[in-house]
Amino acid sequence: MSSKRIRLWDLPTRLFHWGLVLCVVASIISGQLGGNLMEWHGRIGLLIVGLVAFRLAWGLFGSTYARFAQFFPTPAKVRAYLKGEWKGHGHNPLGAFSVFGLLGLVALQVLTGLFSNDDIAFVGPLADLISRDLSNRLTGLHHLASNLLFVLIGLHLAAIAFYAHVKKENLVKPMVTGWKETAHGESAKGGGLVAFIAALLIGCCAAYGASGAWLPEPPPPPPAAETPNW
Repeated sequence: MSSKRIRLWDLPTRLFHWGLVLCVVASIISGQLGGNLMEWHGRIGLLIVGLVAFRLAWGLFGSTYARFAQFFPTPAKVRAYLKGEWKGHGHNPLGAFSVFGLLGLVALQVLTGLFSNDDIAFVGPLADLISRDLSNRLTGLHHLASNLLFVLIGLHLAAIAFYAHVKKENLVKPMVTGWKETAHGESAKGGGLVAFIAALLIGCCAAYGASGAWLPEPPPPPPAAETPNW
C-alpha cells in the first residue's frame, strides 16, 4: 500500500509542546535547587500559565488535530482503539488521557504556585489575595502535585518508548517536523493567523493576570517611632 505525507501538527502546537517541555524541566530544576533560583521558578511559572492558556484556546480553534474535539477520548473511540479498529491520526484515545491529564496537572501546579509561599525567599504573586493559612495549604498541594507530575511524565515517556520499540511508530518526529507518513488521512486544516493571534493574546492576558502586576501597590510601612533623646 502506497503512503503519503500529511501535515499533522501545526507550528503553534509544536512550539507549545517543546516550550512546555523546556519550562517544566526548568521549573523542576529551579524548584529542587531553591535559593536564588526561586525567583526564576516564579517567572517560569508565569510563562507556563501563558502556554497553558494558549493551548486551551488553540484546542478550540486551532488546526484539525490540535483541537480537543478531534481527540477527546469518548467510550466509543476507546473501544475501537482497544479492538484495533481506530484509524485516526494525532493523539489516539489512550494518549488523549495523557494529554488532558498532563495539561490539568500542570495547570494545577501553576495555579497553586501563584498563591504559595516557602516561608523563606518566595511568595506567589497572588498570595496576598488569600489568607496565610490557605496559602500554606496550597503550598502543600503544590508539592504533592509535583510528585504526581513526575509520575505522569514518566508514563508519558514510557508510552513514547513503547510505540517506538514495540509498535515501530515514531511519535517524536512528527512533533518536530509537523509531518507524518501514512497510508490514509488528510492534512490538518484551519488554525490560521487570526486564530493564532487570538490564542496568543489569551495566553499573554493569562500570564499578565497571574503576575499580579495589576494589583495596587501595598501601602508604605508606618514611620518608625522616634526614640526620646533623654
